[in-house]
Amino acid sequence: MGTSKRLAPYYDMQAQHRAILAAAKAGSLQSLTDRELALREHPLTIYPQPLKPVLAWVRFGSEAVRVDAKLARSTPLAAGIEFRAGDQIFRCWVWGSAVQARAQ
Repeated sequence: MGTSKRLAPYYDMQAQHRAILAAAKAGSLQSLTDRELALREHPLTIYPQPLKPVLAWVRFGSEAVRVDAKLARSTPLAAGIEFRAGDQIFRCWVWGSAVQARAQ
């Protein structure tokens, strides 16, 4: 395997982190509200470590970004995810349809 193929995932990750940090400047990370989550009406599942890898769409203000994330918790309709960019860890709730399982 060539050096460029081995480094491609690293450069992809760095590009994603730059995109996340740029989007974060456009506005705060959006998360579902307590009313949308309706935790009193829906069961909540909290996943043990290691967290399941997913791809998820998130919003910073009006800027949408697709991120590599970890599924930390879920309800039948929503997913609680966390993802990293640089030294920052972001956590939010998104609709379940905004999340796709990723191979480990």
